Amino acid sequence: MHVIVIGSGVIGTTSAYSLSRLGHRVTVLDRQPSAGLETSFANAGQVSPGYSAPWAAPGIPLKALKWLLSKHSPLVVNPRVDWPMLRFILMMLRNCTRHRYALNKRRMLRIAEYSRRAFGELRAETGVHYDEGTEGTLQLFRTAAQVRHAREDMLILAHSGVPHQLLDRDGCIAAEPALARVSEKIAGGLRLPLDETGDCFAFTDRLSHIAADNGADFRFGVNVRGLTTGNGRIDGVQTDQGQISGDAYVLALGSYSPALLHPLGIDLPVYPVKGYSLTLPVVDPDAAPRSTIMDETHKVAVTRLGERIRVAGTAELTGYDLKLPPKRRGTVAHVVSDLFPDGGDLDRAEFWTGLRPMTPDGTPVVGPTPYPNLFLNTGHGTLGWTMSCGSGRLVADLVSGRAPELDIDGLTLQRYARM
Repeated sequence: MHVIVIGSGVIGTTSAYSLSRLGHRVTVLDRQPSAGLETSFANAGQVSPGYSAPWAAPGIPLKALKWLLSKHSPLVVNPRVDWPMLRFILMMLRNCTRHRYALNKRRMLRIAEYSRRAFGELRAETGVHYDEGTEGTLQLFRTAAQVRHAREDMLILAHSGVPHQLLDRDGCIAAEPALARVSEKIAGGLRLPLDETGDCFAFTDRLSHIAADNGADFRFGVNVRGLTTGNGRIDGVQTDQGQISGDAYVLALGSYSPALLHPLGIDLPVYPVKGYSLTLPVVDPDAAPRSTIMDETHKVAVTRLGERIRVAGTAELTGYDLKLPPKRRGTVAHVVSDLFPDGGDLDRAEFWTGLRPMTPDGTPVVGPTPYPNLFLNTGHGTLGWTMSCGSGRLVADLVSGRAPELDIDGLTLQRYARM
């Protein structure tokens, strides 16, 4: 079967790898000159199944109001006449109940844990390297209230079989010794020992070459204009280089997926949530993080990538704007200098932004559509790399007509039809 994959970020590339591994002829289309150059390029560097949780949670509406008044707010909303943004916010608020939060988190953990296993198997098969680390994630709490609230998440983690440890201040410092320099700022932490770290761009780029060696054809510099239909099926991709046709199609365009689906009558509630990162060189290894620290107060991740530190965060609702306002640098810079003041050189930091494809309930959209030969693999939000290998394998099984290893209930577009 000839399968067209639209998009070569980490989601599209893992899909292409899984499809080629099953023996399909695969063509990947992307407007960039190589794989992984958009949202996958400089993300937080986390492979964090244990940290999989929807942003729509009980108490978030009140917290959001407080954040908007904070100097280092994790949330920024730019007022604009934007119906998709308003609808996204309203649908997200609807998911801020205890019942929906628990349901959505369990769904996210299901695909994330499946992806953890798929990730390990892919790494064993390919030998791919990407500044990887396997020392877990530490969710850092600055207040006693955050420690108390973590116990509710721990119940869901336990139900899903995810190893975790609630740590006091000394336990946090044992996991991340550099935090001893700022011990007075720590109330406790939740450690997820099986989580991993690494450079997502390096992984995506190298896996694209491995998939190409398996026969996948990556066509870069191709601008996709739309999808054509006939007899209730997709019969081609319109591009600036002509129409390209196959037997099946996998849409992995992240935040740009809804625009391609809308003319087909498919309503996908994915909205771009802009994030920022800094990548700075390590100047004192003993004063730098070992793995990933997630600052729960500012919703900023600080990750060690070899001889670099990646610090990433902020959720900005501003449409498809990719500008780099200097004031947005402040929050991510504050967190790394506050927790690891002597670890890296902020003066040499590289500033970057990307658009995370968020769904209002946090769970990605993976699986079939009303068109029998069109499949979706999108909406992973901040967890694209975490869920990529499992999502790629899942969609490859569905395209191939194979029974997937994972229960897809609640992961497909159908859940929005129910709502």
